[in-house]
Amino acid sequence: MRAFATLINALDSTNKTNLKLEAIDRFLYEADNDDKLWFLALFTGKRPKRNINTALMKQWAIEVAGIPEWLFQESYASVGDMGETIALVLPPSPRYIDRTLAEWMNMIIALKDSTESEKKEFVLHAWNNLPTTERFIFNKLLGGSFRLGVSSKTLINALAKHYQMDASAVAHSVMGDWKMGDVTFDDLIKGLYTDTQLSKPYPFCLAYPLEKELNELGDVKDWQIEYKWDGIRGQFIKRNDEVFIWSRGEELVTDQFPEIRDVLLQWHGNFVIDGEILVVREQTVMNFSALQKRLNRKTTSKKLLEEFPIQVYAYDLLEWEGEDWRHKSMLERRQQLEALFFLNPSPYLQLSTVITIDHWDTLKTIRENARSINSEGIMLKHKASLYHTGRKKGDWWKWKIDPLTIDAVLIYAQKGSGRRSAYYTDYTFAVRDGENLVTIAKAYSGLTDKEIKEVSRFVNKNAIEKFGPVRTVKPELVFEIAFEGIAFSNRHKSGVALRFPRIARWRTDKTVSDIDDIEEIKKMIH
Repeated sequence: MRAFATLINALDSTNKTNLKLEAIDRFLYEADNDDKLWFLALFTGKRPKRNINTALMKQWAIEVAGIPEWLFQESYASVGDMGETIALVLPPSPRYIDRTLAEWMNMIIALKDSTESEKKEFVLHAWNNLPTTERFIFNKLLGGSFRLGVSSKTLINALAKHYQMDASAVAHSVMGDWKMGDVTFDDLIKGLYTDTQLSKPYPFCLAYPLEKELNELGDVKDWQIEYKWDGIRGQFIKRNDEVFIWSRGEELVTDQFPEIRDVLLQWHGNFVIDGEILVVREQTVMNFSALQKRLNRKTTSKKLLEEFPIQVYAYDLLEWEGEDWRHKSMLERRQQLEALFFLNPSPYLQLSTVITIDHWDTLKTIRENARSINSEGIMLKHKASLYHTGRKKGDWWKWKIDPLTIDAVLIYAQKGSGRRSAYYTDYTFAVRDGENLVTIAKAYSGLTDKEIKEVSRFVNKNAIEKFGPVRTVKPELVFEIAFEGIAFSNRHKSGVALRFPRIARWRTDKTVSDIDDIEEIKKMIH
């Protein structure tokens, strides 16, 4: 438990990937296999159901600490996390129980059929024998919700590096369908429960932002020109009558797209295709917000399949009948990809459209109009290019459309984490809705350190209300917010959702009377 608490504290104390990797590596050296397995289980959502209500934990903490409820509420408002607040208000523990994470988890699971008095006795005994940090971790484990402060990609890379294994093989093993009690840590990591080679994807070939004039690229006929789509880029693998779908984020997402899996199982041939997963309704590519409805679901209902139909736009062919084709030219790979699609026609998968032009000037107009079909811009791939690992400047370029922008006013602020924990760095912005203000977006990037300090001083002087760690501020500071796309959304008060919002600049020259109106913003949606 001590090693696990140290790990969680380290992950929450930094935003630097290298430091997170070091913390995970240290835990893997120190912890036993049962604790490592529980770490993976907690990360992948395989946590036990909550057996103790947090309201009871709060009540018990107030009793033990001997404080009035109002003081606990004030503490909670300042800290912003119930488990951490409880850990902090309790008196120091006079003793220490040295149990492993696995031992604690097994005891927590065993509480399922305990009486309230038995649960209270167990919790108070733990509080009285754990230091503050481990007490906080214990509270989070009891609560049934646990954020580990690390992305799946970082965790997979840390495991792969520690065990000197291929990252995709580790991802296939760890992110698959396994249950506590049915596996051991060593066998899980080594892939003994799965055939990791059968599903192994290739590293993606990536493009650089276009940094040349079009006429510097040479003859336009030497380039394969396609639209750049805003979906999920993936690899679609069919080997030995099995299908696997990997996202570019190195996640195995096969079960999230059953219609694509089932179609590919019927296709002739063995292959690896690079393509984009999109929601396409009535031959129109929908915004990314529609695709989000299909993501990260354990089961996909018939209603979701019908309301958010998936299509794959295929870009490239990386493997054909067991042979690695990445060393072949873009032209050769495209020809074989077209032959594959000719053999296997399907409404669920189609070739990415190749844009044919005679002069570079024509492409400028096509790019400018790309947003009207929910495209992010243009991709340029030299027909002689190989399928490289990562980026190789000169072969593939992406030419994105300029971002959309609005002017909005800051209304909420929250302190950051790590080195910025003393400053307000997380902001919520609003626009005009008649005579009122309505929230439109959150943004965390775009300001310099100096500007962050200035905004923090303003928040400290002009805070109106506080809700946990969030401060409501006077609506005076206006910012230009840039974003890649916009769509209608029932989940947001404004009725719209912005794609990748970030602060473009602080508009010190504008006042709240200059911010945009929500009805005008909705007109941006095609």
